[in-house]
Amino acid sequence: MGIVPKDIVLLHGFSGTHRAWDGVASRLEDERYRLLALDLPGHGRAADCPRPITFGGCVEHVLSSSPERFLLCGYSLGGRVALQVALSAPERVARLVLVSSSAGIEDPVARAQRRVADERLAEQLESAPLEGFIERWRAQPLFAGEPPAVRELASADQRRNRPDALAAVLRGIGAGAMEPLWDRLSELSMPVTVLVGERDAKYRELGARMVELLPDAQLVLAAGGHGLVLENPQAVAQALG
Repeated sequence: MGIVPKDIVLLHGFSGTHRAWDGVASRLEDERYRLLALDLPGHGRAADCPRPITFGGCVEHVLSSSPERFLLCGYSLGGRVALQVALSAPERVARLVLVSSSAGIEDPVARAQRRVADERLAEQLESAPLEGFIERWRAQPLFAGEPPAVRELASADQRRNRPDALAAVLRGIGAGAMEPLWDRLSELSMPVTVLVGERDAKYRELGARMVELLPDAQLVLAAGGHGLVLENPQAVAQALG
């Protein structure tokens, strides 16, 4: 009897596309894994999705595109969408891998401030060249220490997006638009791996807190920063194995 491949669904981060997973996919044996890297609504090939973009729409998009039961892996924004999917259809998610992600902004004041910042960024996306957005985005402290080669890969992936669609993403499913899920993590009974980069101090703390609240979870530290999918695809592939 042959090997039954493991179905894995991959969700990229904000302003990325399915191509962000190329390095991870190349490190997984074809006969053991069946990979489905999706473009989230508002990104890449899904730029012309219905508006407004919502988390509910993202959940429907993922579930309608995916096998009956699968391992679900999400990076950053993709991780927040993955949590929504797992909470909406836990019977379909065999295992969850969250890379550089969180359960949302808990403090309502901080969340409102993030909505304002996201709206400002959305307006810039609609009125200025995409290259300017890419430069500002990658200059965030979150990506400090990012190797030049990784920066180039990330920037190239961002160029596969449309500015107007990314603006709609920020308004609909940005960090400021998401209701926090911390008090619902205890509902997730499937095994969860929380993977964070050693340089990513903010998400190391968030990841550790998620692991405390999830019934069956482990925290894994890997060499790298926030952009682990591009910087350390081997560590991500190992977490999926």
